[in-house]
Amino acid sequence: MLLPIFFIFCFLFSSSNALDFCVADLKSPQGPAGYSCKKAEAVTVNDFVFSGLAAAGNTSNLIKAAVTPAFDAQFPGVNGLGISMARLDLAVGGVVPMHTHPEGSEVLLVTQGAITAGFVSSSNAVYYKTLKKGDIMVFPKGLLHFQINAFKTPAMAYVSFSSPSPGLQILDYALFGNDLPSDIIVETTFLDYAQVKKLKGVLGGTG
Repeated sequence: MLLPIFFIFCFLFSSSNALDFCVADLKSPQGPAGYSCKKAEAVTVNDFVFSGLAAAGNTSNLIKAAVTPAFDAQFPGVNGLGISMARLDLAVGGVVPMHTHPEGSEVLLVTQGAITAGFVSSSNAVYYKTLKKGDIMVFPKGLLHFQINAFKTPAMAYVSFSSPSPGLQILDYALFGNDLPSDIIVETTFLDYAQVKKLKGVLGGTG
């Protein structure tokens, strides 16, 4: 009889001491598990509100696209909750090249225009479709995926992630936007030296 009562008291005690949230202390370093928790007395309602997705991003760039993140670094309230959001703006001809999010899955909701989006599975199966306003698509964690505005009007979407900091690696920049020697890229791809040098020149790579 005493044992069940003991477990009940243990449960109540542990529940009463559980953290409701862990607002990011942006003054602390970010580790694999996210940021350290801000002291409770320093937390305000503004930590749980983010207004940065209201304005369109600047699409005057090479890929004619802009991503406005609401990750833990911008939106401290999502730290430790396993969620975050972003806004995607695509000008006419805009593209988000093949990329991955190593730390989270993604759900995209089109709110303006139309976006052709897709991903490639680990077995190299391809899943893509043109999404219209109100359509949503999911991109599983870690898989290569893309978004393209191939239409005559700007497009916009809201994106949610299953991580407060999903990470990002763009394939083109991983190959051509750094100092990885061109000879190695030629050996590990089907591209010739001239093509590699041209892409490095476009994307700012060296070597």
